Parts: sequence; C-alpha cells; structure tokens
Amino acid sequence: MRPAFSSPLSLLLGIAVLLLPFTVGVKEEDFKKCSQSSFCRRLRSIASKQEAAPSRTFSSPYTLASPQAVGEGSWKWPLTSSLYPEIQFELQVDILADGDGIARIRIDEIDTKTQFKRYNETAKWALVDPNPPLSSSASIKTASGKSTISYGPTSSKLSLEIQHSPLKISQLRNGKPEIVFNERSLFHMEHFRNKEVIKTEEILGDSEQMVLKGDEQDRSWFEESDVDAFQETWKRWTDSKPKGPEGFSLDLTFPGVKHVYGLPEHASPLSLPDTTGPNAYYSDPYRLFNVDIFEYLADSPMSLYGAIPLLHAHSADHSVGVLNLVGSDTFVDVRHDDDAVRTHWVSESGILDLLLLPGPKPQNLFEQYAQLTGPTPLPPQWSTAYHQCRWNYNDEDDVLTVDKKFDEHDIPLDVTWLDIEYAADRKYFEWNENAFPDPVRMLDAVASKGRKMVAIVDPHVKKSDSYRIYTDTRDLDIQVRKSDGSNYDGWCWPGSSIYVDFFNPNSWAWWTKMFDLKTWKESTNALFIWNDMNEPSVFDGPEISMPRDNIHAGGWEHRDVHNINGMLFHNQTAQALIARETPAQRPFVLSRSFFAGSQKFGAIWTGDNMGDWEHLAGETAMLLSNNIAGMSFSGADVGGFFGNPTPEMLVRWYQAGAFMPFFRAHAHIDTKRREPYLFDEPIRGYLRDIIRLRYQLLPVWYNAFHDASLTGSPIMRPQYAVFPEDEQGFAIDDQYYVGDSGLLFKPVVQEGAETSQVYFSDAEPYYNYFTNHLYPAKAHQLLTLETPLSTFPLLIRGGSIVPSRQRVRRSSPLMWQDPYTLTIALDKNGQATGQLYQDDGVGYGYINGEYIWRSFVFNGKTLKSTPKSAGSSPTEKGVVPYEDNNTWAQAISHVKIEQITILGLAKQPKSIRSDGVELTFEYKPGAASNGKKEGESSVLIVKNPGVGVVSDWEILFE
Repeated sequence: MRPAFSSPLSLLLGIAVLLLPFTVGVKEEDFKKCSQSSFCRRLRSIASKQEAAPSRTFSSPYTLASPQAVGEGSWKWPLTSSLYPEIQFELQVDILADGDGIARIRIDEIDTKTQFKRYNETAKWALVDPNPPLSSSASIKTASGKSTISYGPTSSKLSLEIQHSPLKISQLRNGKPEIVFNERSLFHMEHFRNKEVIKTEEILGDSEQMVLKGDEQDRSWFEESDVDAFQETWKRWTDSKPKGPEGFSLDLTFPGVKHVYGLPEHASPLSLPDTTGPNAYYSDPYRLFNVDIFEYLADSPMSLYGAIPLLHAHSADHSVGVLNLVGSDTFVDVRHDDDAVRTHWVSESGILDLLLLPGPKPQNLFEQYAQLTGPTPLPPQWSTAYHQCRWNYNDEDDVLTVDKKFDEHDIPLDVTWLDIEYAADRKYFEWNENAFPDPVRMLDAVASKGRKMVAIVDPHVKKSDSYRIYTDTRDLDIQVRKSDGSNYDGWCWPGSSIYVDFFNPNSWAWWTKMFDLKTWKESTNALFIWNDMNEPSVFDGPEISMPRDNIHAGGWEHRDVHNINGMLFHNQTAQALIARETPAQRPFVLSRSFFAGSQKFGAIWTGDNMGDWEHLAGETAMLLSNNIAGMSFSGADVGGFFGNPTPEMLVRWYQAGAFMPFFRAHAHIDTKRREPYLFDEPIRGYLRDIIRLRYQLLPVWYNAFHDASLTGSPIMRPQYAVFPEDEQGFAIDDQYYVGDSGLLFKPVVQEGAETSQVYFSDAEPYYNYFTNHLYPAKAHQLLTLETPLSTFPLLIRGGSIVPSRQRVRRSSPLMWQDPYTLTIALDKNGQATGQLYQDDGVGYGYINGEYIWRSFVFNGKTLKSTPKSAGSSPTEKGVVPYEDNNTWAQAISHVKIEQITILGLAKQPKSIRSDGVELTFEYKPGAASNGKKEGESSVLIVKNPGVGVVSDWEILFE
C-alpha cells in the first residue's frame, strides 16, 4: 500500500517514495546488515574465532552445577561462566506432556545486581499456553558430570543428554543425537553491567586470540570491546540502550541431515542455502526483523514483513524442529557440512526459550507446532475465494462498477477491497464523504450478491485533536512512549502519527469498541479489515520503523518485542470483529506483519512484490516456507504490486494465485488498471477460466483449511512433506500438493514457456486434471508437459477422490445448495479415497457439531460414503464430534452428488447399482491405472447417481 499525500512536506516525501520504486528498487542501505548491528558483530564473531582456532582449543566457558527438581517434568541447574564467575545464570528444562516429547530449554540471568531484567514474555504471546502442562513420566539420572532425561512415548525412546562441563545438550532418539545445543560452544549470554564500571579490554589481533592456560579465559573470544555497547548510532538515529549489551547467541547442530527449512519470512529457496562457510550462497545471515520493505529482492536473506523463529531439519530417516521464542532482532547463519547442518542464532535481547520438536516425520512437526502455537482456525468460507483489490478504488461508483463488470463478464467475485484513500485525511474509521457519501448503501449493495468488502485500518493514528481515535488514545494513556517517557510520534501516511501500544491491556476493550456497529455506524457486518504497516512502519524512523528504545507497557523496550508487535494488532482486530455480532461470526483480518502464533488471527500476504517473472517464480518457495511454519492462510499480490505485467505474465500470475490459499489481485496506484474483465480475448477468457476453476475447487480448499484447523497441516504441502523419504524431492520448491486432495500444482513462471517439467516421487499413476491424460505409475519421474498459455500443470495423484462444484455463481456463498461432482482418480490397485467437509462457512456452529464431514472410499467394487472423524489426530479444542442429524446437515440434506467420474478403470463395469436401483452411465475406454500405457485414461461417468452429501450410501460396481 502506497497512498497519496496532502501536506507539502508529506507531498515531497510522497514524491520521493513513489518515484523511488520505479527507479532503483529496494534501498538495501536503509536496512542493517549484521556488520552494522553491534550485537550481531560481537556475537557472530565468536563463530569465526572458533573456526580459526586450533582443534580442541576452543571450549564453552559455561558450566552447570547439580540439578534440582522443580516439579514433575521440570528441573533447574545453576549455570555459571568462567568469564564472569560472579554472574549467576539458570538453566531450566521442562518436558511437555503433549506433543510426543517436546523439550523446553530456558536460560536466564538471575540475581542481577542491576535494576534490569531480560524480556521473558514472548511465550505469553506466541504459545496457546505459555506454561503448558508437563510430563509426569519423564525421569532424570545424573552421574559423571552428565544429566540424562528420558521422556516421550515408549516407542520414541527419546532422551535429553545434558553435559555439565562444558555445557552441551543433545536430544537423542534411540541413542542417536538429532539436535545438539552448544556443540560448537557458541552459546553466550551477555550479562547486565553498569556502564561506569565496564572495563575496556585490549582487542587482540586474530593471531593472538587464544584460550589461556589454566582456568582463565581470554574474554575477547566472547566479549570484545565495543564502543556501541551502551549507545549506538546508525545514520542519523541514536539508540540510547539503557540496559547496555543484552544479546545472546546459540548454536544448534542437526546431525545427519542435509536440508533445513523455515525461518520465514524470506525471499529464498525453501531448503535454506548456506550463509557462511566455503559454500555460502548468501553473504549475510538470514535476518528476522519485521520491516516495511517495498520492491524486495526476489532472492535474499534480508528481512521482510514477518518473522517466525522456527526451523525444521529433515532427512530420509527423521525430521526434527526448533522454535526459538525470541521477539528481538535475530540473525541466523546456516552451514551445511558433510555430517550435519550447523546453525548459529544471534539475538539482540530476551531470554533463551527454546522448544525442541521431536518429529520424527514432517507431519508430526506440523502437529507439534500447532499444539504449541495453535492451528489456523477455520476462516470464513468466502475468504477462500477470489478477492479484487487495488490502491485504490476511487469512490462508491468505482466500487459498484467493478462489482457490476464482474457479473457482466461472468467472472465470480467474493470480496472488493479499499486501500487508504477511502479514509478522510488518513483517519481510519472515517470515510471520505466526497467519494463515499453513503458507505452503508454501498456495502449493502455489494452484500446483496453474497459479497463482502475489506477496508484498511493501519496502526498509525493521525495526531489531530479533531480525530476521536487520537484523542481516545491520549486520554486512555495507551500510546507507545519514547525513552524519555513522553508519547512517541513518527511520520507515516497521515503525517505526524502516534502508535497504540497493544501490549497495554487497557487498549483492548477500547479497540473492540471501535469496531462495534453502534460506534462505527458507517460500517456493516459485510465489512472486514486489512491491517497493513504493522511491523510497525515509521517513515522517519530507523530502518523505517520505530526506535528500539521506545517503551511499551510493563517498561519493556521496543527492541524486546519488535517482531511480536504486529501480531498483537492483528489479534485485537480479529477479536473486535468476533465481538461485533451476536452470535459471533468468524473474522477475516489480513495482516502484513506476523510472528509465531499469528496463524490464529487471520491471513497474511507477502507484501509489496514486483510484477515480474523473477518475483512470480520466487513466491512459491516463500509461501511453502510460510505454510510449513503454520502460516498457511497466505498469498501474494496477484500480478505484482508494482509494475505493469504483460498479458502473458498476468495470466501466469493468476494461474499461480488461484492455487494460493489467499487469492487476491492487488496493484499499486501508479499501475494501469488490470481487472480481469478489461482485457480482450483470449486473455480475458484465460483469466475468467482460472478464477472459475478456483470456485469449482473451493470444496478442495475448504477441506484443506479444515485439516489445517485440526492438525496444523500445511495447505500448500511441499514435496518433502508428502514424501519424506524421497531425497530427490527434498529441495523441490516450485510445485506442491493442495492439502490431502491429491492435486499436484506447478505454476509456469518463465516467459514464453510452452512446456513445464513436473516431478513425481511415488509409483502411482497421475492424471492431467484438464485432459484426463494418464501417466503410468513410475517412481522418481521427471515429466515434460505441454503448457501453452491456456493451461498449466495440474495433476491428480492416483488414489484420490476430488470433490468439486461445477456450477459457478457470482459469489461463493450463493453456491451453498449446489450439487457436487466427485472425480475418482484410481491408483495402481484400482482404489481411491477422499473427503468432504462443509459447514455454514461463517459462524461457529461447527463447534457445536453443525457440519458434515464425509469419507469417500472406492475399493474397486464399491464406492462408499461414511462419516469421518479425526481419529487419533489432535482436534480443535471444544469441537463436538460429527453426527449425521446435526442442524447444518438437516439444512443441506437436499444437496446431491450430481456426477461421479472415475478415471483409469481397467474395463467397463457390467452394471452400477445404488440402493437396488440400476444407474445409467457412460464409459469411454482408455489407459488403465494398473497398466503401463500412457495416454488419455478410461473415463466412466455416472450422472445423477441419486445420492446426497449428508447420509451414508454405497454404490456397487459389477
């Protein structure tokens, strides 16, 4: 989002901002590299010294005393450093009751003689329960300077081996290490000290840095003299750093793996390449520091808008994960060695709060992370359909014209968006009366077609005594403060702006009231919200954000909570939308900034991308990374935010966007209008067809969202997650599966491409979704497919039953009574399975059991529909089990299966019967699922089989 400006000063700023993207792209100099951050310089250098040191001469100065039991599943160890023996630290290890053996490691400084303490509340915001229940079965044995904790299910044989001196912690399965903490002795926690007594020590040359004889260590290995330790200046900004140096570093080693994934959000490959060592792909570490960055590089470790400090390590034998609960600026180095992947994490502040996820498979990691931070809840069903946005739709007439044009050209649409121009003088909640004289009339007109609207509400609040939002924040004393205690104001789209402190509980009820339909009278329940700029973005602040020494509730500095900040804004907006109606309806709130746990509050998008081929190609890996880190409801601006894509490129963008969980077209104010109906044929037809395909496949998407709500499973599933033992697929990040549907999609991302290559891991047949062309079962195939502009790779994996609704209406809510089609793609054994989940799509009746959830099974002789249940998988808390006669099932008891299509039958059946009634069918011979012949598959079509989506039924094939 990049708006216009009103004041002369803002106009000049606006001109600079608006011209810049179209001339030089991202200004890398506006954002710090590790070498420009004093904490990162200090702590990252420990690794370079370790590498340069003679073998076995570099060891950790940290040592543990004997453990003390805290309670069931919890122990503490006094921890000291030979660098500063007088400073006291403490290690606490907890074994969680849930998650099949999640271990939690915390280290904090205790009994400091200063008035300071380290930020220890990240878990409060990120975890569903910041103090989860602990295991009653975990046990500890201590002998010979080592503590060993045994825990987890009996079959897992997990243990945590804690070496007392020097400190090292290893998570083992069956005696084999899978995660090792402090293997390289890079753990270091800077302690609080007073500036007036700090001693400046001589920095030795590299050749002189060495461990001294005896017990004394040269502190320069871990703490070099640093003129920026207590005050740091970067460009024109000075950070007062009242607590002095409080960074910490840790190293995590993953033995026996070659691939690590995660650390979103970055525009980088899914399998993270090296940032250090002889094979370094990047020259700087991956940075986790939420920033407002436009025209970001398509391949870079630079910070973007979100930060999830989660890493997965994967091999054909096992998968493990780590969640590092830290909300401050963090850099992560990755290095692949022959025997392991080694990582080095450096953070500016906070305690060490590390959760070890045991796996042992990717699906286990998804479930374990969801148990900790919460799954993606079921969104409003309409939000999974198509969204149309640009900066900006000018007025009410423009909005209604766009709405009308979609109808005229038979293109479905669910949501129209308004960027900041709707707000009078950038005062969110206040409509520009000249452009939108009657917002309720406009919203009602859109809603009459089952559609919704979304308006932007950003966290910056115009500093004006005539603005009720500002005066409320002033009177309630809920603004972020400067280091001197005065209220902070920075420059953003409205000009001089203040920022609400959502860490302050006093802001929560007030913010909820702002969305009440009695308070915001120009709103209706058809209006939903877009939270942009919540990193937070401050145009005149360091790194286009607010100063790190700003103060939040509780006296915490902004440096401590920077990456968490946007999530709290997102959360409170979502809670406000839930509260505005009785009974409550599901909220939809789009956020740009996010952190671990943000998936509980709504969707995100990948920000201000470019409408070019390079960014189109890079979006898939970014979204896969978000998905495996729980942020499933995500997408990219279709067409690119900046630039004017060619018609060919725009078609390819739409094809990619139609297979993103969040499907929204969006564009910069300076771009040409590119609503899909504006183009001539055949381009308009291509765009119309792909949007309509999204609507036909909405049952597939809703199934995937439902699975995500239960188990944390990604909606976009990368190759390694679906086939965790196929090493050839571990680095593939340009194709993916949609939930468990069996649909395999690959976007076409090269200009002029007439063919595309798709990889199949498993020895199952695959079917072209559009042509029914069958590719016989053969593992590890790399096939070349014809992909002219009118089509793209979309295949059905053999063994899948895909539900769809072929009748597309103006908006998805109007399709709720339409019949379904089942497409059955047979596996090599002539069998297939699938599912269908449905509820009212807007409310919380499903929690009380108001839904249908059916399992479809074809065994070669019968096709059955039976109730489906979560079984042993973790389920959304409080959801009533499925019963056939629930209220929603009764409401849609008339909805039928209108067609069953079976692909790959070896021969035509003699008869097909349902409930004793002979069914008519059509059969076209072709390639069979169990054969070796490639070509158009056999097709069996049963129209109007006389069965519904609610009750049990069985169809016999003889």
